[in-house]
Amino acid sequence: MESGELSLEAGVLIGALVLDLTVREPPKALHPVVWMGALASWAEKRVLPGAGPVRAFLTGLGLAVLAPLGFAGLAWLAAAGLRELGPLPYLAGGALLLKTTFAVKGLAKAAERTWRALESGRIEEARLSLRSLVSRDARRLTSPQVGMAAIESVAENTTDSCIGPWLAFALFGLPGAFAYRALNTLDSMIGYHGRHEYLGKASARLDDLANLIPARLCTVLMMGAGLLPGLPAARGMRIVRRDRRLTESPNAGWTISAMSGLLGVALAKSGHYRIGDGLPEPEPAHIRASLRVLFGSVGIALPVVTGLLALRVLWWQ
Repeated sequence: MESGELSLEAGVLIGALVLDLTVREPPKALHPVVWMGALASWAEKRVLPGAGPVRAFLTGLGLAVLAPLGFAGLAWLAAAGLRELGPLPYLAGGALLLKTTFAVKGLAKAAERTWRALESGRIEEARLSLRSLVSRDARRLTSPQVGMAAIESVAENTTDSCIGPWLAFALFGLPGAFAYRALNTLDSMIGYHGRHEYLGKASARLDDLANLIPARLCTVLMMGAGLLPGLPAARGMRIVRRDRRLTESPNAGWTISAMSGLLGVALAKSGHYRIGDGLPEPEPAHIRASLRVLFGSVGIALPVVTGLLALRVLWWQ
């Protein structure tokens, strides 16, 4: 029984990764992450105009709690229904559902577009391509700054777009993965200063809490991935120890500093932080190198997450 359940859950994970790497994203109308984003946009349009700090915060708190719980509940119902149909429907349907909570290929393709544009000297195209990677204004970024933004996005999203959802799935099944993705989506849309200060405060803080373990696990995985192409893991750990607290987020600095040390380049966001101070600015080729770290981390994460799946199955049997 335990062996069969573990095989089924591991099959869902592997099947989701295969789907992610080989097929296109579902249509927007059917994509759960698009629904999550639409919910955040709806709340923003309904609450922010004329709303005071207290009302905005309370609405944001309700959204940060109820949205992840709601999507987790829908995922639980879907998983329960698929299980009633049998192992094969659950395997296929579960893989398809889990696939919507992470995006390894999508992240890699977005970063690759930026790399190719920079390498060819098409700076305007590279700036435009950053829209699918970061929220910062890229209109005046220099070529090294565009490279920094792309590499930082790969580093952060190795956690947000892969390791985090996988870890949530390993520990809490499909409901956990969907709850994680809902909270992360809210944070990415409204969890920053300025106009969204109060509406997104709860989402930002809960997302920080949810990523405390995934970000640190991801840093370890990145160090292991760096060893595969012969990148200096020792320098990576040195930069992590020195610079991990330079970002406002308690988590982003871990993977950004790991990537900075592994690639041997400085990564900075103007007016906010400079990680890897003393190292040279990145070249376009460093974006491609960051993707090797991404895929290496994913490869190492697969057996690690499978091991956690086994612990979960044993715990609940």
